[in-house]
Amino acid sequence: MSAISSLVPARFLTLIAHLVIVITIFWSRENNVLACLPLQYSQQDYNNKDTELIVALSVTLGMFAIELAGFFSGISMFNSSQSLLSIGAHSSASVALLFFLFEQWNCSIYWWIFAFCSALPALIEIVLFIAVLGMKKKPL
Repeated sequence: MSAISSLVPARFLTLIAHLVIVITIFWSRENNVLACLPLQYSQQDYNNKDTELIVALSVTLGMFAIELAGFFSGISMFNSSQSLLSIGAHSSASVALLFFLFEQWNCSIYWWIFAFCSALPALIEIVLFIAVLGMKKKPL
């Protein structure tokens, strides 16, 4: 098995692991919202933080759609640079989000995890889309 073809299953598994953790945070976001609030808070404060977390998780799911579209279409499936970036980012995100979930970190930390572990690989995926579909370059 060549090095590039062994990156394909690893990339898929880390993408799916990150996706499962994000969906789990969606289901149990009440505890994380409460961790973002001071001891004394109003219902409006709770609603604002809940909305912020919902928006963050929804945008993350949108980034997953971009990456999975590029992966399953074959545009970036065998691109070793994108695969390594994606594997590193999504495995880091999986570990960080597990801590976010179980340790009930502050909501502002989620945006950092999002920026480096979801937005960056999706941005590179968009660049690959443009290069392959717009400029008619070879997918590898």
